[in-house]
Amino acid sequence: MPSFPRPSTPTVEVPRTRVPGGCPACGAQELAAYPVLSEGGWWQVLKCQRCLHSVRREPGPLLGAFGDPRAARRSGGPA
Repeated sequence: MPSFPRPSTPTVEVPRTRVPGGCPACGAQELAAYPVLSEGGWWQVLKCQRCLHSVRREPGPLLGAFGDPRAARRSGGPA
């Protein structure tokens, strides 16, 4: 199992990938895709950054950590 260093900042952030399109709830053109951890485990979500409406929510990896999604897309693997 990989060992990860303790974060050096008070908060931890994940990169958010901007996605073209509009929010069906508020109409804002501010969609972003990113992984989240909730009571049900890891999820890959597409959320409006203005009103936080969940446009899409798909199960993430069952075991292990999320990798760099850009690397997976370049290699032809799942994003």
